[in-house]
Amino acid sequence: MFDSFLIRKDSLQNVVEDGKVTGFKFAVRIADYRGCFLSLHNGYYIRCDGVEYPRELQRFEVNGKKPRTFEEIKKCVWEHWNYDDEAYVYVTKEGGLEPGMHTIEIQQSVLSQYGYGPWDEEWVKNPPVPGTGAGAGKTHVICKCELELQE
Repeated sequence: MFDSFLIRKDSLQNVVEDGKVTGFKFAVRIADYRGCFLSLHNGYYIRCDGVEYPRELQRFEVNGKKPRTFEEIKKCVWEHWNYDDEAYVYVTKEGGLEPGMHTIEIQQSVLSQYGYGPWDEEWVKNPPVPGTGAGAGKTHVICKCELELQE
């Protein structure tokens, strides 16, 4: 639905922790018109310059809290990610990204927050892998963005 607004174009940066570049991050918005409870946010399909980065290499920063894994996020049943609030996705990649342009392919996975499908109970126990289309909510396709690494 809001696929073209998923990533802020000028937000790609390397992440430096303890003086060492440990990965990269970029700003995202929720691809839904009403936000969601964080426990329903299942991570992202992320492919940068042809390399796929699974959910286990991702952390998520929202609501002024430090970046958390999606295992931590799925326990945040009372915390809400409001529509139009910006968040950051952190991706672990030793050495980060080189200066210049990068192609990022992304699909957001937010489990359904209304109604009940026969798969819902299973998805609570075993969330679908982002990028398969299951749980993709309003991002029906994998979006492709060209972003320049910011200093």
